[in-house]
Amino acid sequence: MGRLEGKVAVITGAASGLGRVGAELFASEGAAVVVADIADGSETVAAIEAAGGRASHVHCDVSSDESVAAAMAHAVSVHGGLHVLYNNAGISPGDDDGPTNTSEATWRAVLDINVQGVARCCKHGIPAMLASGGGSIVNVASFVAHVGAATPQIAYTASKGAVLAMTREIATIYARQGIRVNALCPGPVLTPLLAKFLSDDAKRQRRLVHVPMGRFGQPEEIAKAALFLASDDSSFMTGASLLVDGGITAAYTTPE
Repeated sequence: MGRLEGKVAVITGAASGLGRVGAELFASEGAAVVVADIADGSETVAAIEAAGGRASHVHCDVSSDESVAAAMAHAVSVHGGLHVLYNNAGISPGDDDGPTNTSEATWRAVLDINVQGVARCCKHGIPAMLASGGGSIVNVASFVAHVGAATPQIAYTASKGAVLAMTREIATIYARQGIRVNALCPGPVLTPLLAKFLSDDAKRQRRLVHVPMGRFGQPEEIAKAALFLASDDSSFMTGASLLVDGGITAAYTTPE
């Protein structure tokens, strides 16, 4: 039996990238997965169904309260409940820079999606989870919620710190009502987006010098950590921050 057998999971941003990898893994572990994304999630759904899993797509713009409410209602009406909420959707704009030159518009966009987007999903997801007998919320933060980034991305870093603080508070509020809430804090993961920025070996090595393990994370490694938090394997964890970063936050310097 899969670790999410009989569970219904909503995953935001699951049409592509880390969200899609997580959606396929959760489905393989028995969950009925709602691919909640502003983009077309039909390819993710098709991949899950081709592997024998259950999934559906719902358009979900996490910057819209009405859209998020409709996505959570979809999970209940189509799949019969909600047990896992994986708040994966987020943005990192290219013009997010230092504190003196990041625009007001960029700040607003990043905080609206990365912080309030998570809050909206919790606002509408928690009542459905309570009605379903409880469950697990996984909020995607980042290793930069724990350490400063030498390459400035001030709005993104602030947003992930906020997600971490919000996770602790929501976890405390609902700890005795059967809902666990934890933050997943990935390090740099080798996605197509990162690969585009690290087009030559010099750029790769400049990043890797900070990673004690000497390599980038793989999307599947992040998905497996999310599965751990979503499942009963982490049943005595709530309000925690799970760092999956190759040792970045543990190290002052890396090995020669």
